[in-house]
Parts: sequence; structure tokens; C-alpha cells
Amino acid sequence: MRRSGECARWSGFVLISGACSAVESRRAAFTVERISDVRFDDGLLPEHAELLVVRHGESRANVAFREAEIDGEPIELGCRDADVALSRTGAEQAAALGRWLRERSSPQVVYCSPYLRARQTWQIAAGELSETQRSVSVVVDERLRDREMGHLELHTPAMVSSRYPEEARRRADVGEFYYRPPGGESPADVALRLRSFLRDLDRAKSALVVGHDAVVLLLRYITEAASEEELWRLPPVTNASVSRWEMSTAQQPRLVAYNELHHLPTESRTS
Repeated sequence: MRRSGECARWSGFVLISGACSAVESRRAAFTVERISDVRFDDGLLPEHAELLVVRHGESRANVAFREAEIDGEPIELGCRDADVALSRTGAEQAAALGRWLRERSSPQVVYCSPYLRARQTWQIAAGELSETQRSVSVVVDERLRDREMGHLELHTPAMVSSRYPEEARRRADVGEFYYRPPGGESPADVALRLRSFLRDLDRAKSALVVGHDAVVLLLRYITEAASEEELWRLPPVTNASVSRWEMSTAQQPRLVAYNELHHLPTESRTS
């Protein structure tokens, strides 16, 4: 979720303005598989419009972070967070996602983070779709980008504690939800832009969002009116996983499934 040496390309996308490097994944004391046998009435749209939210496939930075946590070495990828590309596994995950999408009803609109890893995920997935499915409108929305970590970008928690002990103490004092790294954002800042995105969302249309783990987690925080404590207890979001909400005109979208992985081969599931 951080960097690689590939530059962004914008072909086939519409850019609109809006305003995330990811909320730190936290292991939960419980797991959430999927919600079933739930009745959706009171304003449910007749066409059962649906919001699908996908985390990008594994990026080169995801790989680098795992290695850094093992060996303690700094992460050097040589590009901006926005330009981090998918790893080979990430590209395979995106293709598997596309094959799954090909077998279901097509979204009427796709919203994508401007970050390269998210756009590559959609581009590869779209390559697996039928010509009709690929003709869907694609909107790049900056409100869907990853949480920005500012001066702490590409730093593991252990690196922050070692290099910037005062900043680590401030983070602990403020609490993760409201903590802004120097030059960066808090999860609360990300939630504000996602609230704006949800307000603008046409709930009469089924939509696919291709974004980041922070986007998925904070959409749950918003739509479930969760507390900080409940947010941090959520299971981490896996690369190329799918979370689904039913759309409603009367209230917030309702979660149907979280972090679905059945479309991915077992050997390619990464976080």
C-alpha cells in the first residue's frame, strides 16, 4: 500500500475532485464472516441496488511492509505512495476478481481511487469482463484515496517508535482515530470525505468502489454508526476482498457481506 517505481496513467478514466495511506490493520478478537437472513425493507430500492467495495490487489509496498516487519530494515520503493503498483500476486488477484464479476450482474458505475494500485486493480479486472460489462462508466474520485501518513509514510510502527519516540507517544496520547501524523491525515479526516462520497452516491444505481483497506473499514464505521473501539476490533481487510452493502433510500447502506474471499485462490490471499 505504499510505493513502487511505476508512474500513473489516466486512460479511460474521468477525474473528479474530492480527498487516505491505510488505517493500520488490527487483529480482531473475533471474526466476521457474513451477515445472512437479514430483511431489507423500509426504503430498499426495488431493483436491489448494491454497493460493492473492493480493496486493491496486493501492492509492492504490501510486500515490502511484510519484509520490513521481519528484518527491521527501512522501506525504499523510490516513488510516491500514489504511484505504488501491484505485485505479480496483486495482478493475479485482480484478474480473479474480474472473473468473479463477469458471472454476476454488472455495476452501473465504477468509482476508483486515483492511486495506481487501485486503478490497476480495476483495469486488470475489467480485462476479464465482457465487452458490454467493460463499457460501464468509470469515475476516479479523490475522496477514495488511501489515508495519507505524511512524514511517517513507509514507516512501520516499530520504526516510528525507534526513530520518532516523541511522535509515538503523541500518537498513543491522542489515540489512533484522531491522530494526524505530521503532514498526514487521521482516520477521522478520512471518514469526513467518505461521508461526502456517500452523500453524493446515486443510490438508485448499483456501484463498485475500488479503494483501500481504510476505505472499507471507515465505510463500516460510518454505515454502522460504530464507536472507535468497535472500529479497531474489525478484522483486517484482505487484498482484493469484496465487501457488499444493500442500498436504501431511507437510511445508510446496510452491510450484507464483509471481506469476502471466495473468488480468490487460497494461495493468493494476502493482507
